[in-house]
Formats: sequence, C-alpha cells, structure tokens
Amino acid sequence: MTFSHLLYLHGFRSSPQSIKAQKVAARVERLRVAGRPLTWWCPQLPPSPAEALEQVLRGVADWPVERMGVIGSSLGGYYATVVAERLGCKAVLLNPAVDPARDLARYIGEIQAWHSSERFWFRAEYVDELRAMQPGPLTHPERYFAVIAKGDEVLDWREMAARYRDCPMRLLEGSDHGLSDFDDHIDAVFDFLDGR
Repeated sequence: MTFSHLLYLHGFRSSPQSIKAQKVAARVERLRVAGRPLTWWCPQLPPSPAEALEQVLRGVADWPVERMGVIGSSLGGYYATVVAERLGCKAVLLNPAVDPARDLARYIGEIQAWHSSERFWFRAEYVDELRAMQPGPLTHPERYFAVIAKGDEVLDWREMAARYRDCPMRLLEGSDHGLSDFDDHIDAVFDFLDGR
C-alpha cells in the first residue's frame, strides 16, 4: 500500500535543514507536483527526548497508520523505532542510534546546533528520558528498512546491523554518518515505503 503521510525525524544537534531532510522534502514535493497527495512533516525536535516524542505522537495522532511512514536519521532513527513500535507504521532508519542514552551521556551541557548558531542545553535528565523510552525487540522487523554505513564515523555499524538484523537492510561498504551518498539510496527508501 502506498504511503500518504511521511514524517522525518532528524538527529542530535540537527534540524529540518539537514541535507537528507531537504532531499526527502524535495522528493515529496516532486511527487505532489506529479499529482500525488502527500502529507509531509519534519518538525524541529526539542532537546528533551520526552518532549520530542510527545510532540511527534501528538502531531501524527490523526494520521492513518497503515498509510504512514517515518524516516529517522541517527537519534531520529531511535525515535522512529519508538514511534513505529508504538503505532505500527513503517520506518526507514538511516544510521540509527541504538543506545543513545549511553552515547549522549558525554554531551551533557551546552551544545552548538549543526545548522545554526543556536545553542541549547542537553541535560542529565534527558539521558534518563532516552533510557525510559528504549524500545524492546522489534515486533515486526519487516516494517523496518535500515540503511547502515560501515564508514559511519559516529556510530558503530556492527551494533546497528545487529539491532536491525532481521529487517530489510542496505549495508554500505563505505559512506559516512551523514550518508553523503544519500542520492544513491533515496529511491530504495521511497520504494520500501510504497511497498515495492
């Protein structure tokens, strides 16, 4: 079944201005121009994971789950997994964080955003919020598609591949955390969401 609603969740320190988010937005717009009605949402997520999840779940509360997809990058991939497990929708994970409570504990304090001069505080309680929402084993691995780069310089590709081992997966020999070769994979992302 083709999707009609698409949510994009950016990573830690990132924003809707990220290159991947912009490329997905451009693809959605091309599909709209071609006559396909699509609802698209890429919110700026707050630093608090609990607030971010609440914002997202509230924002998609009236979306048709069977025609909804979520794409998440890095920390957004963790959030996307939480959302997909709670709602039962399809999810595409781009170098997804597996244990962000562990990984982000060293970033407690004032942080500079990637795409602006904005600074924000990453608080110790946010680590606890991440731990509290940790999704368990995937209930329907076939609803996930993971794009994982062995060249990821931020996250361990082996940990990502192990977490999503039962899912459709594209394991890249090189690339990087930001998936600078995302153009080579965006067709596969949209094909998966459309059930092709």
